Amino acid sequence: MFGIFGKKEKISVVKIFFGSQEEDREIIQERKSPYDGFVVSTAPVCNAADAQKALEIAKKTTFHAATVPLSQRILWLEDVANKLSLQREEFALMLTKEIAKPIFFSRIEVDRCIETVKLTAMELAGLHGETMATDVMPSGKKTLAFFRREAVGVVVCITPFNFPLNLVAHKIAPALGAGNCVVLKPTPEAPATAYMLAKLFIESKYATKDALSVVYGDAEVGSALVSSSIPRAISFTGSVSVGSIITKQAGIKKVSLELGGNAATYIDASADLALAAARCAFGAFYNSGQVCISLQRIYVNETVYEAFAALMVEETKKLKAGSPYEEETFMGPLIDDEAKHRAQAWVASAKKEGAKAIVGGEETGGIFPPTVMADVTDEMKIICEEVFAPIVSLVRVPDYETAIQKMNDSPFGLQFSIFTNDLKRSQQFIDEAECGGVVINDIPTLRFDVQPYGGSKLSGIGREGPRWALEEFTEIKSVVIC
Repeated sequence: MFGIFGKKEKISVVKIFFGSQEEDREIIQERKSPYDGFVVSTAPVCNAADAQKALEIAKKTTFHAATVPLSQRILWLEDVANKLSLQREEFALMLTKEIAKPIFFSRIEVDRCIETVKLTAMELAGLHGETMATDVMPSGKKTLAFFRREAVGVVVCITPFNFPLNLVAHKIAPALGAGNCVVLKPTPEAPATAYMLAKLFIESKYATKDALSVVYGDAEVGSALVSSSIPRAISFTGSVSVGSIITKQAGIKKVSLELGGNAATYIDASADLALAAARCAFGAFYNSGQVCISLQRIYVNETVYEAFAALMVEETKKLKAGSPYEEETFMGPLIDDEAKHRAQAWVASAKKEGAKAIVGGEETGGIFPPTVMADVTDEMKIICEEVFAPIVSLVRVPDYETAIQKMNDSPFGLQFSIFTNDLKRSQQFIDEAECGGVVINDIPTLRFDVQPYGGSKLSGIGREGPRWALEEFTEIKSVVIC
């Protein structure tokens, strides 16, 4: 097999991790690059029995994992971060091969993954409870009372394709760091990326033996993991439809769901239009629009609509779409042909309803390009649902009040933003936006890994970010000493 650089490429062979032991299966699934179609990796096809085996190993290890000294768990995470730094280019290239993420942004994801693991180690040092005065009321009496946080036991982590390295770290680093055992089911689109990261955790000299297992598969494996009585917590990032199934199957467990969104921004008449257009082009088309907080809806004050639309066209045309292996490429192909055909259908539907593509809209060289749709109205499907493609819609509005009403009139509530130089408008927006995060004078796609991350409505339940994930993966034990 000859890859993009004209030399024979080695296929990455992925294995199951049953705790610290690797196993193969006769049946494997090939992962082909979305860009050139070459086979990048092969992964075992697992079943419900494999999922149950991994859960049983985790269950047997829970007591030991919870008693490992905190200092060792912190050293474990620091060791993984250091080794990941040394293998930065290898991990970045694997990301580019498996999901066609441009190499420049693959390197950024590796760097963010390193930071996520380091942040988790830092937060572990401050994971504590507090004492309480039990004689604060007449019915009480003086005791030594406090609460502390303890590992929940077994955590199931299910991760998506769009950030198959950093989003794995956001789940398994806090879960393992808190003293849990983890069964990871990574996305089928990037098995080697997850396998490489898991291997760093498992082979670390500070690792808790058998605390991490990795199985691969789709609905059968996911259902077996979620519906089992063994895990105490489920952490899932993905679609609303799958999230809905998980809530029905999980039973009485801690469930954390990040289910996507329909991110929006408002361009106020007072905004810096050049800044807004440059940032909006980035936020709409970063990672080919395959981001839960990808900018999808832009509400523009009618007094600046034409000027902003012209700037959006100008900024969008600057973005290079093409080979993900080239340093200057901003955007590569979508994850698969189904996603590309869906994007084409979105545009065709919007045009039929009266919208127009002012840039992009037509496949070029096998890649669906950055696309800006103008004259979009509330009734159009393209603005009502999550597109998850490099398509952004411009909507003309008379004022802020209309914009915020339209932004909030969505089943999703992950992140929104506003571009304005009016301080009072900014404060009003913070109060009125119905979502998990707001951004002032930048895109809703902005996310720092140190922050809490999650949404309201159909965008999910719970929060990620190392500090908040540690809370999701621990339980409070109350203690009274009389």
